[in-house]
Amino acid sequence: MDSGNRPFDDLARLAGGAASALGALREEIREAIRQQADRLLADWDLVTREEFEAVKAMAAKARAEQEALEKRLRDLEAALAKATKGPSEPRS
Repeated sequence: MDSGNRPFDDLARLAGGAASALGALREEIREAIRQQADRLLADWDLVTREEFEAVKAMAAKARAEQEALEKRLRDLEAALAKATKGPSEPRS
């Protein structure tokens, strides 16, 4: 009685082995693609998100400091112009 199911059991075992082998092959291909992508990205000398965000924050801070210094310079120039203009004006 078991002899009638034996070919189907063998076929099911073969199919299961093939599926397992294909799954392993898929993982190997995925890992090879990932390694190649990592190699390409390393060759392109790209920065990480963390490095980019750090430099972006430094640039924003430098820009704010520059704007504050520009305002201070304008104020000092205005004060100097006012100080030099006042006493040196001729009297009428």
